[in-house]
Amino acid sequence: MSGEFEHVPVLSREVMEYLVFPDAPARLIDGTVGGGGHSAQLLRRYPQLELLGIDRDDAALEKAAETLAFAKDRVTLVRGNYSDLALFAREKGWMEVDGILLDIGVSSPQLDQPERGFSWRADGPLDMRMDRREALTASRFLNRGSEEELARVFREYGELSGARRLAAAVVARREEKPFATTADLVALCDDVLGKSKKGRLPAPTLVFQALRIFVNDELGELERVLPEAVEILRIGGRIAVISFHSLEDRIVKNFFRDAAAECTCPPGLPVCVCGATPSLRVLTRKVVTAQPDELESNRRSAPARLRAAEKIAEKSMK
Repeated sequence: MSGEFEHVPVLSREVMEYLVFPDAPARLIDGTVGGGGHSAQLLRRYPQLELLGIDRDDAALEKAAETLAFAKDRVTLVRGNYSDLALFAREKGWMEVDGILLDIGVSSPQLDQPERGFSWRADGPLDMRMDRREALTASRFLNRGSEEELARVFREYGELSGARRLAAAVVARREEKPFATTADLVALCDDVLGKSKKGRLPAPTLVFQALRIFVNDELGELERVLPEAVEILRIGGRIAVISFHSLEDRIVKNFFRDAAAECTCPPGLPVCVCGATPSLRVLTRKVVTAQPDELESNRRSAPARLRAAEKIAEKSMK
């Protein structure tokens, strides 16, 4: 299984630019270690760096163990949700860390394996679970979710204009035959939503994105992890987050902005009464995207967006 998990890490140069460890020893949490690509580069550059790598995909962890074998005495791999990174770190005896990396979303190996059901371009079971120990699959949701809940997921997570029409069609279709494969859903998308206009993402891309986000609670995971990550960072420690669509990037951007704000009082007050002090300094003045040479060699890097910040103080609120 591990041999099938080949992943090219995106924005690797930029990650190396923002995650620096001048002091030895140092501790890094890679909350989405995947195949270990980013972590391998950092472990090679910093011989005294220790790594806690987390992933909920068993195939990814098998590959990471191979990739990071050269530094095995400095590496701990854990299967679980990255929103629990502070818990995993403290179980290891780490009360604070020097860096945190999160590379959010689905990986190329997951997309390229039809049996995982993440991609609409190859027929396979409608699974989409990053952690295959979980009970909820995409097919289970399609076959059991209410029309209202289906429409909400398509609209909010896929930003699909035809969300209500598609939800009604799903409910009608499953009465005749339950959804089982990606081809089943793609055929319905084509019938209900038609072919996408030039310059726009194909409708199945948005529908599969919505289902994947819902099945894996991806936005909830991200919202839960950010305050945990900042809390466990030491003063001067850094966090870097790579996201792949606007919903994720907006969460990161807003969190960093709020944590870097000097005042959280409502507009219009003559003096500050909140007593807040910023806990982060944002390092990326604007979002960082792939350079032309990376885009040429890895087209899947196109939607990648990196934001980074440095912890400057513990959170302080009156």
